[in-house]
Amino acid sequence: MSWHEAVTGRTDEAAAGLPRDLDEIAVEQYAGRGAWVVAPRGACDLSSIRPLAEALGAAGEGRPKVVLDAAGITFADSSLLNLLILARRTVDLRVAAPPQQLRRILEITGVDGILEVRATVDEAAAC
Repeated sequence: MSWHEAVTGRTDEAAAGLPRDLDEIAVEQYAGRGAWVVAPRGACDLSSIRPLAEALGAAGEGRPKVVLDAAGITFADSSLLNLLILARRTVDLRVAAPPQQLRRILEITGVDGILEVRATVDEAAAC
């Protein structure tokens, strides 16, 4: 099962012909401090998470360390938690600068115990 299938419930083939949702998040990516940084902007829920799932899937291929710059996440639900857990299985994933709502979800669910969560991208990349 691909990441996309696990997160969205759709196969890659079924999703390929569908138009992109208008509420999908924007995702920037760049190299920084020895890590690949993925920086989503917007709400991360089931209807919007596709670009982030694709970016994390691609980032994990051949890169030793990936940092999710979470500062631009305005809302997060279990879709993001599921994606982070799946990503952690295949790549050294760190979460940087999570907003309070996301930090609280990570703490309540215990996901902060399996992910490296740091205050800044520089700290996440360095650890």
